[in-house]
Amino acid sequence: MTVQSAFQEEAQRVDEVLLHIRKQLRAIGPRYTGNDFTEQMLELQREQRQQRLEVAEREPYFGRIDFQEKVQSAPKPLYIGKAGVAHEKSNEVLVVDWRAPVASLFYAFSGGEAPVSYESPDGDVEGTVHLKRNLMVREGKLERVVDSYVRGQEEETVTDEFLLYRLGESKDNKLRDIVSTIQQEQDRIIRTDKNKAVFIQGVAGSGKTTVALHRLAYLLYRYAGAIRAERMVIFAPNRMFLDYISGVLPELGVGDILQTTFAEWAQEQLQHEVRLDEAYDPFAYWFEQPRSREEMEHAPSRVKGSLAFKALVDEKLAETEASLIPEEDFAPMPGWKVTPAMIKEWLATDESSEPYMKRRARLVSRLKRWLESEWKTRRLTDGKLKSQLGTKLNAYAKKIPSFTASQLYGALLREPAVQELLPAKSAAATIKSLKQKLVHPEDLAPLVYIQVRLYGFEQPPYDHIVIDEAQDYSPFQLEALKLCQRQPSMTVLGDLQQGIHGYAGIHSWKELISLLPETDTGYYELDRSYRSTMEIIDFANLVLGAMGDGVKPAVPVFRSGEAVDVAGAATDEERLSMIVRTVKEWRQSGHYRTMAVLGRTARACEAIAERLAAEGIDAALIQSKQDAYGGGLTVVPAYLSKGLEFDAVLIADADSASFGGNDAKLLYVACTRALHKLKLLYCGELTSLVAVPVETA
Repeated sequence: MTVQSAFQEEAQRVDEVLLHIRKQLRAIGPRYTGNDFTEQMLELQREQRQQRLEVAEREPYFGRIDFQEKVQSAPKPLYIGKAGVAHEKSNEVLVVDWRAPVASLFYAFSGGEAPVSYESPDGDVEGTVHLKRNLMVREGKLERVVDSYVRGQEEETVTDEFLLYRLGESKDNKLRDIVSTIQQEQDRIIRTDKNKAVFIQGVAGSGKTTVALHRLAYLLYRYAGAIRAERMVIFAPNRMFLDYISGVLPELGVGDILQTTFAEWAQEQLQHEVRLDEAYDPFAYWFEQPRSREEMEHAPSRVKGSLAFKALVDEKLAETEASLIPEEDFAPMPGWKVTPAMIKEWLATDESSEPYMKRRARLVSRLKRWLESEWKTRRLTDGKLKSQLGTKLNAYAKKIPSFTASQLYGALLREPAVQELLPAKSAAATIKSLKQKLVHPEDLAPLVYIQVRLYGFEQPPYDHIVIDEAQDYSPFQLEALKLCQRQPSMTVLGDLQQGIHGYAGIHSWKELISLLPETDTGYYELDRSYRSTMEIIDFANLVLGAMGDGVKPAVPVFRSGEAVDVAGAATDEERLSMIVRTVKEWRQSGHYRTMAVLGRTARACEAIAERLAAEGIDAALIQSKQDAYGGGLTVVPAYLSKGLEFDAVLIADADSASFGGNDAKLLYVACTRALHKLKLLYCGELTSLVAVPVETA
């Protein structure tokens, strides 16, 4: 079959499938707005079906695989799409949902005539693949057909043609799904069993965030009825990043998943008993001026996030637990007595796994019932005496310690053992802030941990937790989140080579993986970068040099582009002029939808934004507490750019004064934001992290 005839055949089928999809959409009918509960539930199902069909109408499918089962005499074409579609009358499958077991063949098969198999609910299904075809359908129109495998034909180097075409497209201000280009190693992670804590070490541009989001969609499909979207949670580094990824799950037909930051979630669990101190900006403190590695290693945030600090919290909680049993009798009247031994026996028969404050409330209720029983047994009627007994009970109950999380945390910070771990000034400052109900980000993990241990997790346990940029999490944060699940079911992802928050994060994935039973964990590495060109990735790898962290360097997909530009300026004024000139040239070229100028500090970015504005160039300035990224031209500090990507990136101050020897990871982050074009400017001496021959412009 010729390329032209294949295209015509596929275009005709797209039209046929769209007719069925649109017919089903019209049949859904008007929305139900009444109060009948059954009809409301049916309406919810209709809405979900309508959403799936609307996704399918825009892009019915993206792939085709002709598979011949071992027991069949001929291959059957299977079309793979974001949403499954069946014929409205015969129920024949027109489009296979990408999450279905048979669809795994499309992602796993990489060529060859050997038999293949996929795992179905009824066992392994064996067979042979005759055709693997990529299709691009946009707004109902077929635009592209690429065969990556045809059985019996000599294989050509077209395997990655469709992928490279998609990677070469310009980006906008939102992260997009990768259903049509999921790679074999990514699909393996996505389809991992739900009862696993999956740890993903992924280099910049490896698609780890989208893999995690697609895994959520897969789990909801694979374990429908066993897990629910409203019992899942995604932790992202900041609100801007949440806005950036906000379109992926709806496009996959998934809603109702909580998307938040650890800080926001923690304050919610603490019932807003405390709030973050707005006067303290960790970005400004750690990034606006040079900080030594030693200073970062001994930062209070690292101490408070450590397992050594958690051990002290556990000791304090154990001490509190022991205080449930008073040292003295409760004897409200002569001859009426409850001894500590009796209370100990009561507690032993109660639910010992309940959190402290619930057991305390249960004990006080038990004492109250005992008092009422004694009153009835003695047939007393004196109302005044009854009131006095109630007062004595309240006085006795006060001897059983009652705490809020912040009260217990404050008491802990006064302990000598804590004073040995933390600098005295740091502990004293935190105690002072707690009195004003203010905390720093590193206080939230121990506070939430104490809260859940004291009061329990006041909602259904999470079915699944996603932690993005997890290299910036402390072990104590993961320990706090573990309390919110019955058994581990997590997707924990990040890149140690992008661990720029050395004052708080981890140095090795073992620090987090070791917190869970080995049988409950899985570790994967994604070292292929699909974001940037070969030239950009090779350049970024050189920036990191021999730092390693035990992580493999990024391997670029074979997508070549322009060489990385490095240019110097004699003065700061000349450098600003070069920034303006570069931005104008990029805009005039028409090649780039999204562009970013990255500076080392917020202060430097403000100066750049002011200069661009003076030249009549509109640019959005991103700051640390920003909620959204709007695309177009952006000016952003390098440390806030992590997780984002742009068609073209200009690093405005790649000089030794801005990027010293301790800033390799930060410069690596900045370089790997670029998809197609990267340029570095410097004034004075070029940073030693860039070892390339340069010419002064």
